Amino acid sequence: MWFQLLLVLALVAIAAYLLRSTPNAKHLAIRRLVVFLGLAAGIVVVVAPGVLTSMARAVGIGRGADLLFYTAIVAGLVYVVNEYKRSVQLARANTQLARELALTEARLQDRIAELERKEPS
Repeated sequence: MWFQLLLVLALVAIAAYLLRSTPNAKHLAIRRLVVFLGLAAGIVVVVAPGVLTSMARAVGIGRGADLLFYTAIVAGLVYVVNEYKRSVQLARANTQLARELALTEARLQDRIAELERKEPS
């Protein structure tokens, strides 16, 4: 039962992360640490699959496969939220660049028209 609460808290934390501001260097370091820990856990589970079943029973889940499934769902949601935030950030950057480009082109056209008016014919 307490593991279900932990999973719900993880999902709430994912939602809070979604609402947070843009990522910084601290987020990148934490993300790399989580990936490293996930890889290490994956190696342990592949080398000793009984460990996953023991961990599942310790937290009140019947099978290791179920524990793996639950953690995969949480990890997948973290990935999706992360990619969504990056997509939004890139869209904002593209919008800003498009605005700057449009303003620069308009200024350039105005300057060209101004110089053409000043030229003696």
